[in-house]
Amino acid sequence: MTDAPAKKSDLPVRTPSAVVMLAVAGTALWLGGWTWNLLVLAISGGVLWEFARLVIAFEQRAAMRLAWLTFGLVYVGLAGFTLLLLRSPFYGMGPVLTVAGAVIGVDIGAYFTGRTFGGPKIAPRISPSKTWSGLAGGMAGAALALFVAIGVSRGFGFSPAEYGVLLFGIPLAIIAQAGDFFESWLKRRAGVKDSSRLIPGHGGLFDRVDGLLAVCFTIGLLMLGTVLLTLARGESLLPSPA
Repeated sequence: MTDAPAKKSDLPVRTPSAVVMLAVAGTALWLGGWTWNLLVLAISGGVLWEFARLVIAFEQRAAMRLAWLTFGLVYVGLAGFTLLLLRSPFYGMGPVLTVAGAVIGVDIGAYFTGRTFGGPKIAPRISPSKTWSGLAGGMAGAALALFVAIGVSRGFGFSPAEYGVLLFGIPLAIIAQAGDFFESWLKRRAGVKDSSRLIPGHGGLFDRVDGLLAVCFTIGLLMLGTVLLTLARGESLLPSPA
């Protein structure tokens, strides 16, 4: 019996693509201003295009297509606006680095913990590789990323009360994984493996930012809710003069 051919690794393709993506995103983040704004707008437009392709592939009813596309516009639009706001001159680079670093921590922690310990699947029909142990690892990875980000800004001079911030790694990991599941569900309904073939070895933009998209969308909702609550109370959004 002839042995089955070994699966060819896509690492030689994925690695250069990842380096280019990190270089472009890092440079735009460092420069800020219109460079960052144009990058976020371009990625948001690309993700929205991929979202629309998935919807058109699985939904034939015109009214439901319109509802899905409207949701996609709000979902991607609010997440993109949040990224623009968090890199505004008022905030600097810190918030975006913290959020992106925490989402990367989720991905890394979930990947290595899931591969090491395995165990029960969360939703095998949607994403067969996602396990509960991976989710726990993602929470730990997010908490570690938050610890490093906040520690660097504070010189690691934490007070005992400030360690509570690390608990945000738990909901952040859940939201990021939910974004991953949501995109996987859309792709399964559309019958495709990747949202597009735009990035060699990585699929589409939606594949790469699904977790970050969900986290930024949630942050945007919280910020919008805070603004509306402040206005409802008749309070000013501007700081009081000294």
